[in-house]
Amino acid sequence: MRSVRQNSDLPPVSSALPVALDVQQAKPGAPDPELDESWTYEVAHPDSPADLTAVVGENLRRLRTRRGLSLERLSKVSGVSRAMLGQVELGRSAPTINVVWKIARALGVPFSALVSNRSSGGPMLLRGDRAKRLTSHDGKFTSRALFPFDAPRTVEFYELRLAALGIENADPHPPGTTENIIVNQGTVEISVDGQRFLLATGDALVFQADVPHVYRNPANVDSLMYLVMTYSLSAP
Repeated sequence: MRSVRQNSDLPPVSSALPVALDVQQAKPGAPDPELDESWTYEVAHPDSPADLTAVVGENLRRLRTRRGLSLERLSKVSGVSRAMLGQVELGRSAPTINVVWKIARALGVPFSALVSNRSSGGPMLLRGDRAKRLTSHDGKFTSRALFPFDAPRTVEFYELRLAALGIENADPHPPGTTENIIVNQGTVEISVDGQRFLLATGDALVFQADVPHVYRNPANVDSLMYLVMTYSLSAP
């Protein structure tokens, strides 16, 4: 299987319109046949922070056009609806965590490439009360990046929160990706390619995350986890 980072060399889709104009085909307020029930499950919970919406949209358009991909082609490669991709690019919809992962995998870039504000180097203080978080569709799963988005990285550090009785299904990450996760509060059941592990407070699990995996909170209290994501150094 080819590494998803190799997908960046996909040939552009021929079209009479420039790729950059692709997102402008639907007029604001006009009904879109793609905005059906399945599309709504790609949108983050209404109560999720919206401060990353514009950043993700700008990065998505820049990375997509750089690769010569139309929204239609990226939709087919990523599995994210064309309507959702267009809404994200225009800064009108906040995608779920899973949607951002799917787009990053299809574009062959780290997760941080899509949520990066492209800040300058030097010391960076990440205030907890100003944290930028991504959420799941139901709002029960939240991810906060604990590193500055100043450059592509092979290692990323996250704070994860899973509400009581919450479940988050994660798609496979790029080949060779490893997750090292520790439960800081509560209990979490992690299923890796069908194999289940029950982690109590203080327990840690390391696994290859290029297979389907699921986080489940079996308790009636929220859980808190910390995750170190390591990408394969051999990936292009």
